[in-house]
Amino acid sequence: MDHVEKAMRIVEAQAGVRPMTADEACQMVKNLSDGLRELANGEAAPTRQEPPVDPKRAIRNKSIVCLECGRTFKTLSKRHLESHGLTPDEYRAKWGYKKRTPLSCRETAKARSERMKEMKLWTRTGKKPDDKKKPAKAAGKDA
Repeated sequence: MDHVEKAMRIVEAQAGVRPMTADEACQMVKNLSDGLRELANGEAAPTRQEPPVDPKRAIRNKSIVCLECGRTFKTLSKRHLESHGLTPDEYRAKWGYKKRTPLSCRETAKARSERMKEMKLWTRTGKKPDDKKKPAKAAGKDA
């Protein structure tokens, strides 16, 4: 079945649902057949989504803009990114961010960094693994 026949069947089904003029039907057949031909030949390149903001300016001091939907947040959560069908790593790769770039506003990222520096998780607590308490001798075995 060629592209024009397929397009005619689609337009015929559409005309059965809603009223169409002859010009409208002809134009729809032409557009559909061209589109089907492009798809069959692989000519139709996937359209690149334009972000609502420049990715370099999406991470701001007090907010971060989701480049998928344009909404602003303090932090882009995994849950929000899942609504767009992306993981945080896929989101970073898609929009050209480095792997370790935090998906939160600068203020939040700085506060987290300072908190971790105060906690000094990289230093030891001073206890050695050998300092475990020795079990007390059982009482009453002085025979």
